[in-house]
Amino acid sequence: MDLKSGLPYWLIKDGLPFNYPTLTQSITTRVVVLGAGISGALMAYHLGKAGIETVVIDKRSIGLGSTCASTSLLQYEIDKPLSELIEKRGYKDAVRSYRLCSASIDKLGAIAKHIGYKDFEYKNSLFYAVHKKDVEFLDREFSVRKKAGFEVEWLNEKEISNNYLKAPAAILSHQAAQTNAYGFAHALHQFNVKKGIDVYDRTEIIDIRHQPRSVELITSDGIKIKCKKLVYATGYEVVNMIDKKIVDLQSTYAVISELFCNPDPFWPANALIWNTADPYLYMRVTADNRIIVGGRDEKFYNPKRRDKLIKNKTRQLAGDFTKLFPQHVFKPEFSWTGTFGATEDGLPFIGTYKKLPNSYFSLGFGGNGITFSLIAAEIITSLLQGKNNQDSKIFSFDRV
Repeated sequence: MDLKSGLPYWLIKDGLPFNYPTLTQSITTRVVVLGAGISGALMAYHLGKAGIETVVIDKRSIGLGSTCASTSLLQYEIDKPLSELIEKRGYKDAVRSYRLCSASIDKLGAIAKHIGYKDFEYKNSLFYAVHKKDVEFLDREFSVRKKAGFEVEWLNEKEISNNYLKAPAAILSHQAAQTNAYGFAHALHQFNVKKGIDVYDRTEIIDIRHQPRSVELITSDGIKIKCKKLVYATGYEVVNMIDKKIVDLQSTYAVISELFCNPDPFWPANALIWNTADPYLYMRVTADNRIIVGGRDEKFYNPKRRDKLIKNKTRQLAGDFTKLFPQHVFKPEFSWTGTFGATEDGLPFIGTYKKLPNSYFSLGFGGNGITFSLIAAEIITSLLQGKNNQDSKIFSFDRV
């Protein structure tokens, strides 16, 4: 599957920082993690901590799928607002989903510290109303979050305009972060390799045979991999294996500016910023003082159509930023597009799928792919240890 195009900033910035071998002989292991992006890396990290023998396999060079195209905002808010998710899933499951995402930000920060990865920074998150008609929705969302115990502040038109940008109202959240998913994935793999986990890239699997007590994978070179359990961490490329529709594949766009020499924050503490539009606009500042602007999504998956729009989307996104912050001259340097998946309730799919025995799925669809991947790694690790994890029911395939 063609997952991205253009020049993702993280790939330009970090290049290919490490080399990983291709699998050249048949092996047997307890668990295979299929997919070595950020989802697979976090999965392997948790399995390794639990002492579970694990091998990671990817058909590409590490991180060259969706991971290098991620803009790496870490927020507890999912693509479906909490007030709307409550209507779809009930108060208990909706609030629990949001709390899991909130906790995952701190857990990701702890992991980054544990493995010595530096590109992780806590931030505030500003969610602003685009139009006055959006204020009623935003007020309802604020009340629901406040009731659920999230640390949020309400900013009126004067407060937001004096400090950030012109808007009728906004919610300021004090739980968010930003990172570099591509660099983070490589750092995790390097840590995992030192702990005895084998990681193979450029190893394409062309056949998977689910058996009553095991799984056998066969590579394009005819090499066999046998395991007790298989974890699918391949994201959008696995949707054809599920016999019901679980996600709508769409196209999203991002642009990053040239380096700004001004050391001062562009807005208070360079908070993450996003809005109530559909599709929503979002922006963040990188550690090296560039601005990323993303959004302008298109509701289709067609690589040729998607890629033709990069130039125009780059111009539009740069213009979106300039309208909000005319005092800053935004000069695009790199732009890219990628595949993005939206589920009906905004939640990922995590856990077992009955028609594929001895398998688990870590499918962090939506704008919270990294936090969802952390949640998936915890749930699946506990299930592999034979533990009963109640959270798995929230994200199961049975909900659709």
